[in-house]
Amino acid sequence: MPTIPFCLSPLLNAVTLAAMPFRLSRGLVIFCAALAACALVCKGAAAHDIPVDVTTQLIARPAGQHLNLLVRVPLKAMRDVEFPMRGPGYLDLDHIDAQLNEAATLWVGNEIEVYEGDTRLPNPQVLQTRVSLESDRSFTSYEDAMAHITGPRLPGGTDVFWNQVMLDIWLDYPIQSDQARFSIHPGLGRLGERVVIVLRFQPPGGAVRAFEFIGDPGLVRLDPSWHQAALRFVNLGFFHILSGTDHLLFLFCLVIPFRRFRALIPVVTAFTVAHSITLIASAYNLAPNMLWFPLLIETLIATSILYMALENIVGITSVQRRWMVAFGFGLVHGFGFSFALRETLQFAGSHMLASLLSFNIGVELGQLLMLALFIPALDLLFRYVVAERAGTIIVSALVAHTAWHWMADRAAVLRQYRFEWPGVNIVLLAAAMRWMMVLVILAGLVWLLWGPLQERLDRGAARKLWTALRPRRSPPSVE
Repeated sequence: MPTIPFCLSPLLNAVTLAAMPFRLSRGLVIFCAALAACALVCKGAAAHDIPVDVTTQLIARPAGQHLNLLVRVPLKAMRDVEFPMRGPGYLDLDHIDAQLNEAATLWVGNEIEVYEGDTRLPNPQVLQTRVSLESDRSFTSYEDAMAHITGPRLPGGTDVFWNQVMLDIWLDYPIQSDQARFSIHPGLGRLGERVVIVLRFQPPGGAVRAFEFIGDPGLVRLDPSWHQAALRFVNLGFFHILSGTDHLLFLFCLVIPFRRFRALIPVVTAFTVAHSITLIASAYNLAPNMLWFPLLIETLIATSILYMALENIVGITSVQRRWMVAFGFGLVHGFGFSFALRETLQFAGSHMLASLLSFNIGVELGQLLMLALFIPALDLLFRYVVAERAGTIIVSALVAHTAWHWMADRAAVLRQYRFEWPGVNIVLLAAAMRWMMVLVILAGLVWLLWGPLQERLDRGAARKLWTALRPRRSPPSVE
């Protein structure tokens, strides 16, 4: 009779009790229990082998005919590689070089794609590998990281476990010129369930450019040209407005009373100009850097939707008033756009302003597309389903109901923050002066736009009045 391991006895007893009503043989019960135990063990091993959070660091620097890429990854992310051990599970650092090179090639070198211009570079050569302690801080700069990788190794008698150390790698790519434009696809997403990639690029004679992304970011252009950055941000702005429910509802409220492209041009233009101003100001660090500020903006955006819906219900549909209100609320929505750009401005390179303007162009294109959908849909609704005035009230009431709940929920979270006003200092005064300059520019734009628009409106009103008052000629009588 084979001996049952002690750890499987509770599982075997449970399976035996469950199988008694079915009169199964004890051999079959033992076989089923063994299968269940193997499944549990395999599941536990798989969950142990794949790290949950992995942070990787990459530093790239072209020099002459070589692109040096220094990589630091946790050794526990190097799966399917058997590292030599000694004692109670310590790494045998004297006999680990072959396994480190294998892990560096399999899990890092073969997964990273580097491009010089539009040409993909061949797989890199692994020049050096090092085991480092988690407390090591040499990857703060390229010079320190290179000195660490090429410096002395950890002593062979160091007692470290395989899941408590880092693997440092020096990869070498052959290039034609260090002045070329490089791109990289760091396909390291399979190292863990959630992989954070910190990438720094140091061009010859230029400032270090830092990137940070989660998972697979796709192809990252380390030094994009202006048209590459512009195209990326036009695409980003276009799809951002299509996925932003808040902004779409606000735009929908602007459209409901008019449904004519000609009447909506000044309204949408005022909204675009306004959010462009605050978006650019936020990108240049002119917005308050406080934890509660984004939530305040989200609450104000919901308030703007509610206000526009109430205007439609009441019947305030003056074009002159609508474009001014759209301009005011556009300043608030611009801050909302800036929050979406915080993680993507790192891809602008040295073309910050061009990228911001391109983002606004993409937003404008998305708005024009939605206008092309909203206007015919509302025309069909008011022509075949419900009368225009009643339909305006019903649709606006539904939007107002949604916006009210958004505003209430966000305001409830906002009230939990403790507002601490910053102390008066040189930094605060400088920020106040910059915002005063922005307000002066805004006032000048409003003044420049208001004059021609007011003159045009006055001419139109005068023309209507003259048409109503001038005497009409009676048709000649026929005798």
